[in-house]
Amino acid sequence: MKKLAVLLAAGLALPGCSTILNNLPGVYSLDIEQGNIIDQSMVDQLRPNMTKRQVLYIMGSPMLADAFHERRWDYLYSEQPSGEDRVQKRISLFFNGENLMGVQGDFRPSSLPVVKESTETSVDLPKRELDRSMWEKISGMFSDEPDTLPRRTGAANSTDAKPEPAAAEKGKEILEEDVEQ
Repeated sequence: MKKLAVLLAAGLALPGCSTILNNLPGVYSLDIEQGNIIDQSMVDQLRPNMTKRQVLYIMGSPMLADAFHERRWDYLYSEQPSGEDRVQKRISLFFNGENLMGVQGDFRPSSLPVVKESTETSVDLPKRELDRSMWEKISGMFSDEPDTLPRRTGAANSTDAKPEPAAAEKGKEILEEDVEQ
């Protein structure tokens, strides 16, 4: 009889412990998110007759793509913030061939056009003088034309020196020999 009373008291006390532990100050509990993260801004971008590829770009891959219901894609999302009750949201998309036909679930697309402000900015860069490309440097060794391309100035660019005429003539002779053979 005493054992039964102890077991009964322990059984009633255990659920109380979890309530106390969940409400202690300073105890951190995780936010648990599962499934496809869905929000209203994503659903607002959906329009009738969108292709499956466009829907994939907006919504991502569906959580469930049933082989028996190829015309239906299901997206599930559940979250449990800080150990509270779990909240689950669901949306099903229906297709007619390759085009979006309908939406059903916890979200409704907006009838207003989506205005998405751009976060991109343009920056004007000043023009700069560029070094010659490798091809321009090599072809300049074999030509008699004066070098007219702009180059950077300064002691740091000692490689921009013009090749000696003897080296250029030697290069021409090698090319002429290859042509004759």
